[in-house]
Amino acid sequence: MKLIIQIPCYNEEKTLEVALNDLPRQIEGIDEIEYLIINDGSKDKTVDVALKWGVHYVVSFTRNKGLAKGFMAGLDACLRYGADIIVNTDADDQYCGADIEKLVRPILDGQADIVIGERPIDQTEHFSPLKKKLQHLGSWVVRKASNTDIPDAPSGFRAFSRDAALHINVVNEYTYTLETIVQAGRNKMAIMSVPIRTNAELRPSRLFSSMFGYIKKSMLTIIRAYLMYKPLRFFTFVGLLPFMIGLALGIRYIVFMCMGMSGGHIQSLILASTLLLLGVMCWMIGIQADMIAANRKILEEIQYRVRRRDGNDGADEKAEKS
Repeated sequence: MKLIIQIPCYNEEKTLEVALNDLPRQIEGIDEIEYLIINDGSKDKTVDVALKWGVHYVVSFTRNKGLAKGFMAGLDACLRYGADIIVNTDADDQYCGADIEKLVRPILDGQADIVIGERPIDQTEHFSPLKKKLQHLGSWVVRKASNTDIPDAPSGFRAFSRDAALHINVVNEYTYTLETIVQAGRNKMAIMSVPIRTNAELRPSRLFSSMFGYIKKSMLTIIRAYLMYKPLRFFTFVGLLPFMIGLALGIRYIVFMCMGMSGGHIQSLILASTLLLLGVMCWMIGIQADMIAANRKILEEIQYRVRRRDGNDGADEKAEKS
């Protein structure tokens, strides 16, 4: 059983060694532990620090592509290098490395395919009261959208089985944390969370420049992910409001017409027709989007099979060289 711990990095020369030193060297049930960093266009000595420390693999971008792209590149590399379990953690040592054993244990025991570390948000001192409330609110929205019970959706401290990693496909360019939960929940993957500890803050978060920007990007990510997997339900609810209002106005006009008072209510008839048409158009869009979603499932299955084949070929090639 091989575990690869991946760390996305962007100008992390000051904190990376601290994070690496905190990682476990052995875990019961794991035969081999290796380490991989994703150099997301760093301009400092991040790669030098990693190589000097002794990481096994480095995936590098020539320019910064963002957390989501880096996460997927690391995931693909881990699969090629034969990982049976992949753990993602941060380069700022936010998460306690010893708790990686808590993450991988449910996968080793066959209880889950994806395990997410639940941070003690309310007890985290460097989180402002507003950020704590937004973290809870965002996690609640993700739970509703994904039909899961994950209490800390933004947590980047998570473990994936090989099969789960082969199925993961992040399409947004902001962050992988929210979309992967919605995807896992809607595809009925076995996903769970475990309580973990956090370390003192070494540097401020770089994921967002303002709280408003974080909220906006997070909500757009959740809505987009939900649209990808439940488009018919989404557009059904969107179209229901204008259709019901238009129906009420139409009935009102018919009542006035029966009373011989329809002459002054032509505007209501036009508005009712427009709203009814808008509602029907939303439902038609939902039907088309649902058909596209069905085709996407076929494409995802093809992608899964291709990635599994490529991952197996990479692992076999590495085994022959060794």
